[in-house]
Amino acid sequence: MLVALVSAYLLSNGAVMPIHPGIFLLIFGLLVIGSTAVFVKLGLYRAVVRYVSVRALALVVLGVFVSTLWLWALTRLFSVDMPLSGIVNYGLFALLIIGGSRLAMREMYQRMVSRQKVRVMIYGAGSAGRQLAQALINGEQYQPVVFVDDDATLQSSTILGIPVISPEQVADAIENKHVERILLALPSASRAVRKQILESLEPLNVKVQTVPGMADMVEGDVAIDALQDVQIEDLLGRDPVAPNPKLMAQHIQGKVVLVTGAGGSIGSELCRQIIQQKPKTLVLYELSEFGLYSIDNELRRLAKRHGIECDIHPIIGTVQRRNRIEAVMQTFKVQTVYHAAAYKHVPLVEFNMVEGVRNNVFGTWHTAEAAVKAGVEQFVLISTDKAVRPTNVMGTTKRLSELVLQSLAERSPSTRFCMVRFGNVLGSSGSVVPLFKQQIEAGGPVTVTHPEITRYFMTIPEAAQLVIQAGTMGSSGDVFVLDMGEPVKIIDLAKKMIHLSGLEVRDENNPHGDIEISYSGLRPGEKLYEELLIGDNVVDCDHERICRAIEDFLPWDETAKLLEELDDACQNFRIERLRELLLSAPCGYAPTESEVNDLLWKNGARSS
Repeated sequence: MLVALVSAYLLSNGAVMPIHPGIFLLIFGLLVIGSTAVFVKLGLYRAVVRYVSVRALALVVLGVFVSTLWLWALTRLFSVDMPLSGIVNYGLFALLIIGGSRLAMREMYQRMVSRQKVRVMIYGAGSAGRQLAQALINGEQYQPVVFVDDDATLQSSTILGIPVISPEQVADAIENKHVERILLALPSASRAVRKQILESLEPLNVKVQTVPGMADMVEGDVAIDALQDVQIEDLLGRDPVAPNPKLMAQHIQGKVVLVTGAGGSIGSELCRQIIQQKPKTLVLYELSEFGLYSIDNELRRLAKRHGIECDIHPIIGTVQRRNRIEAVMQTFKVQTVYHAAAYKHVPLVEFNMVEGVRNNVFGTWHTAEAAVKAGVEQFVLISTDKAVRPTNVMGTTKRLSELVLQSLAERSPSTRFCMVRFGNVLGSSGSVVPLFKQQIEAGGPVTVTHPEITRYFMTIPEAAQLVIQAGTMGSSGDVFVLDMGEPVKIIDLAKKMIHLSGLEVRDENNPHGDIEISYSGLRPGEKLYEELLIGDNVVDCDHERICRAIEDFLPWDETAKLLEELDDACQNFRIERLRELLLSAPCGYAPTESEVNDLLWKNGARSS
């Protein structure tokens, strides 16, 4: 402030100072006291210099303006002949020194810190991109150095001092600006668009991450700078179809609903979707204590957050005990059942044939019989594409479960039975995607069973929504098939995940790559390709991603006889007989191996 005052006075009066030194010091002292009081009031001394913003600079201008007026008042008070140009010069010098010093300090700090930050490219210069850039600039981990946007009006401009380039310039910018990571700031873009962008970035071998979805940010669940790895849904490029509210609510709203296997990946998502349709009561039936505890707590928090009034009852139990599940249905007067409880891991069921049959076939039968006796209106079975021309015990047991319900639909018309068949869901227990992530993080190798193996994939939320909607269509005994989109080669999926992690595949052509892909061979009962239909006889439904399969089934008398023989084989551990029954049943079971894989049987356990 002294420098500003002296400089302004000298510029106004040359080298001559007709003012008495005592008067000058008095004016300077009063100027300092008054200006400091103003600056303190405005909060300029509380502002952290490295975070100086436009608002802080505006306060500096206001403070300097008040200080300049105070100087003019002091010169008039003490009759000092200082021209107006001197007063103005003081204001300009003070603004330059006080505001400029803060900007200089901020720039020096940012330059010093930015050298230690990870240099990132932000793909998307819209609102989310700008918010992300500002958050990263103020943070201590990432330094945004370039924006990418396909909007021609933004290209060649600068935002927050960061240049905006076109998608065609990405490769050059990564090299020239030493970009170490790409952040997708496109929370509202469709998955088809995101897939297209990810495919263009995949060859660059730079780690790609995304900002959270818009819904999560609006809900306040995550912050704009809470970066996430690329979601596998984006690689598939499949946008879910908005659910039909009428179909979603038809058998749920105001009703008593029971979900078996409520703690599993499919069962828990069904519960999340169901509670949003405001049932009167939701009964969670689950054998795993931890799984039941987790989904019960989550649903109670969800209901409280959205103001949903719903009685939630967590029940521990197995579907293999008919009296238990029947007592539950009768006690709570259940109206709708979603039967998701099943053993679905192909090799594990192959190694444990008896338990696979007990849980998947007899568990479904006992639950269905309990539903008939308890007067349940609607019963929906969660089936699988592995039930179509099965090559493994798991798929065969699921097809047998379908046959049981189709027979019961004819025998017991009071309860409406239907089955919904679909393929793999992303993120479920045993899914290949989390396994690949773990293997990549551990440095590899990524294990793929066969170079030609393909699978259908769908997100768990979309699958759950389609299951609920399919359960309202058709008539009792119908089998519904979900449109899973295009099948995906697992080897291509593995390569994309490696590349988008910023790594390279190590093989004969690239011996210095980061992650090796190894082939472990098909597991017992595993198929190269999965199918969704036994025949070609399908009928379209009211939903574009749901169709109804017209398939043959057994009358109840034959089904009951088959169940009796299966029960005897399981009870007496007659594995050879159990295998014969599965082969002779009208399921199309064609095992890939001639030998039995049950671990107890292979290690010497035999029938009693």
